[in-house]
Amino acid sequence: MARILIVDDSPTELYKLTALLEKHGHQVLKAENGADGVALARQEKPDAVLMDIVMPNLNGFQATRQLSKDPDTNHIPVLVITAKDQETDRIWATRQGARGFLTKPVEEDALIAKLKEVLGA
Repeated sequence: MARILIVDDSPTELYKLTALLEKHGHQVLKAENGADGVALARQEKPDAVLMDIVMPNLNGFQATRQLSKDPDTNHIPVLVITAKDQETDRIWATRQGARGFLTKPVEEDALIAKLKEVLGA
């Protein structure tokens, strides 16, 4: 199916999201911080990115903005997946270029439905 890049500094979240995506037939790429996520997205051109917000160095808002402003990666849909659930976080994520916003713990059906939506499936 699709190649999905997960950018999250939590080993537990990386494990859970990887298992969920692989269960649905997706190939998974992983990065543990925003800077590595941006670099991997530029190199691998995944079909979508699942982006955490709170990470060291380059946070998810900054990484999303870099991907959405770069002509080489601005076609890749970024879905923010975070424990932050304030309306201001949703608005700010959208302004940075995110095409979706889900809160942790993410529900499997909601994630798969949102991925299908942004991948045009």
